[in-house]
Amino acid sequence: MNYNRLYEKFQELFGKGATLFVSPGRVNLIGEHTDYNGGFVLPAAIDKVIAVAIKPNDTNRIRAYSLDLSDAAEFDLSEKPNKQWASYIYGVVAEIGKKGLTIGGFDCVFGGNVPLGAGLSSSAALESVFAYALNELYQLGLSRFDMAKIGQAAEHNAVGVRCGIMDQFASVFGQKGHLIQLDCRSLEYELVPFDPKGYRLVLLDTQVKHSLASSEYNVRRAECEAGVSTVKKRYPDVQLLRDVTLEMLDEFQAELPESTYRRCRYVIEENLRLLTATAALKASDYVTFGKMMYGSHEGLSTQYNVSCAELDFLVDIARKCNVLGARMMGGGFGGCTINLVSDEAYDAFIQEAKTLYKQSFGREPRVYEVHISDGSRQLKLD
Repeated sequence: MNYNRLYEKFQELFGKGATLFVSPGRVNLIGEHTDYNGGFVLPAAIDKVIAVAIKPNDTNRIRAYSLDLSDAAEFDLSEKPNKQWASYIYGVVAEIGKKGLTIGGFDCVFGGNVPLGAGLSSSAALESVFAYALNELYQLGLSRFDMAKIGQAAEHNAVGVRCGIMDQFASVFGQKGHLIQLDCRSLEYELVPFDPKGYRLVLLDTQVKHSLASSEYNVRRAECEAGVSTVKKRYPDVQLLRDVTLEMLDEFQAELPESTYRRCRYVIEENLRLLTATAALKASDYVTFGKMMYGSHEGLSTQYNVSCAELDFLVDIARKCNVLGARMMGGGFGGCTINLVSDEAYDAFIQEAKTLYKQSFGREPRVYEVHISDGSRQLKLD
C-alpha cells in the first residue's frame, strides 16, 4: 500500500495537514455459517488495508476522493450521496449522529490494497477506518466495540446488506500474532496466539461467484431456524442453534427433513471443531488445527452444501500437496480457499494449483499471501 501516494493526492486536492488512518481486511480461519446461529468464529485482521488521509474542513460538507476509482463525491453531513461507494462514508457519519455525537465536515482521500471480490471484507475495512478516524479527530470517546457496531449498522442501513458483526469486529480489534475467538451470541471474545513458525497463510481465489450464493444463503438461514423451532417444542430454553447439542438434534432426526437435519448437524459440529481448533492453537498443535480446517471444508461441502466444484478442486489439491490445513472461506459458491502451508511445500503447491486449475477451469487462481496484522490504527508518515 503506497501511503505516500494517498497523502500526495490529498495535498493536491485539499492542501496540507491530513492525518492518516488504516483498517485491515480479514480472514476467517474456521467457523463458517455459525455467526447467524449464535456460534463461534475465528477471524483475524490481515496486512491488506483501507487507508484514509483526512482533515476537518470547518464546514458541514464532506469532500471525498476514492483513489482506487479515481472518483470524487461531495455531500452534506445529513445528505445521502448518490454514489454507492460514498454511501459507506455517509453510513458511518449517520450512525455516529444517531448516538447523539457531533462531528463537522471533512476532506478525505482513501484507497487500499484489500482485493475486491475475494471475500476479505474491504467494505468492513472502509467502514472501520472512517469510524476510527472520526472518533480520533473529534474525540468522540467511542470504544472499539462501539466502532464495530457503527460499521455494522452503516452496512445495514446505508448500504442495505444485513451482515453479521464478525468482519467489522476483526477489522477494529485485530492484533498481530493473534486470532480472535468471537462468541457471536454474547459478543465476548478472546485473543488466541497464532504463530505457526515455518508455515504461511495463503488464499487461492477461484475467481468465480456462482449465482446461488445469495438465494441459498437465505435458504440455509431458514433451514437452521426451522430446526431450532422443532427442537424448541421440547426444549423451550433453546433460542439459537448454538443452544442445541448433537444429542438433542438426534432426538428429532425422524421429524426433520433430511436436508434440515444435515444443515443443523453441520453448524453444531462446526462449533465443536472451532473449540477443538482453538485448544490446539493454545497447545501449539498446528497439525490438529489443520485437521479441523479440512473437517470444516468437508462439512461445508457435503452437509451444508455451499461449496462448488472449483473450491472442492483446490482443497483436493491442497490435500495431495501435503498442505497442513485447507478449506473454503466465506459464504460459499465461489471465493477463496484458505490454506496453511509449510514453507517447504509452498512453491510446489502454488505451481500445482495454478497448473491443474487452469487445465480444468480455463484460468489460474489468484494467489494472496496474507499475514496476521493489527486492527484500526493511526499511521505516521516518515
